[in-house]
Amino acid sequence: MDPVYSALPPDDAAHVQRLSRLMYESRENCRDVLNALGAGSADELLARIAHAELPEHPAYEHYLAARILADTHEIARSEVARILKEANAQ
Repeated sequence: MDPVYSALPPDDAAHVQRLSRLMYESRENCRDVLNALGAGSADELLARIAHAELPEHPAYEHYLAARILADTHEIARSEVARILKEANAQ
């Protein structure tokens, strides 16, 4: 097992491992969505839609997907940080 997980109870270690996978997949899928439209971020994508550089449909749906994926990544990252902080405080 990875040394990061050795200080955690087995259930927490498994949870962190799943969250880590979710972080990776959400980050990579967000990157794929943005790259498909030539945008570096969800905010850039939204600006390009607002300036009519990209058609509203389906670009806005891609924007929403990128935001959901980015939010999912951030929530998972925060949860991992919380679990590791609690483990280190013990």
